[in-house]
Amino acid sequence: MIDSHAHIYTDAFDADRTLMLEHAFKAGVEHIVMPNIDSSTIDSMIELHHKFPEKCHPSIGLHPCSVDKDYKSVLANMETHLSKHEFVGVGETGLDYYWDKTFIPEQKDAFSIQLDWSRETGKPIIIHSRDSLDDSIDLARQFQDGRLTGVFHCFSGTREQIKAIKDLGMYIGIGGVSTFKNGGLDKVLLPEDISMILLETDAPYLAPVPHRGKRNEPAYLPLIASRISQLLGLEQTEVEQKTSFNSSRLFGLAEL
Repeated sequence: MIDSHAHIYTDAFDADRTLMLEHAFKAGVEHIVMPNIDSSTIDSMIELHHKFPEKCHPSIGLHPCSVDKDYKSVLANMETHLSKHEFVGVGETGLDYYWDKTFIPEQKDAFSIQLDWSRETGKPIIIHSRDSLDDSIDLARQFQDGRLTGVFHCFSGTREQIKAIKDLGMYIGIGGVSTFKNGGLDKVLLPEDISMILLETDAPYLAPVPHRGKRNEPAYLPLIASRISQLLGLEQTEVEQKTSFNSSRLFGLAEL
């Protein structure tokens, strides 16, 4: 399996990072994509990649919740990293209207800059869209010229939004929310969607049931695969294989 979104380089794992990764590998997680957050997380993310170069794959970007008045200088610094290291993607970027709406214009500009990075480099973009999915889709659509690929991480939208994302040629990331009683994905996902689903944990956040409220980690990915198999009426092995193929294809990882 591939965990397409996990922040395992953060201090939430400082006490037991190696053990946590051993648990993940034993659980069948072969690859972990690590989306960046801000300037402070780049070094720790790259360091972890160097320790596990075949397993832990970095992506460079600025999270929308980290966008402030200095975002342009932060992005300029990140762009220098983009040319120096082998990143598998651009992000985590996007729009967030949940926490703070102070810098929404700056978020949109930062997202646009990173959409352009994705388009120019051919690296897939990892999109955060909390309470902003329609605007995120619309902005991505403006940059879609046939070169843009990516994933809408932590998807929790509607059938119409799934169709819009599919029309963009992009994927949806499904994680622990799918296991929540009122997660809502049971009302929108169809078996045909397996062709555009990536498994993700978003560790250390959004742990699936029965670990909800605790620290999340990649070893819990099978719980998410199991839930998706229930929602779609597919065998869990098929879910694991097809979502791994999707992630491998999007991020250019070795096929399982």
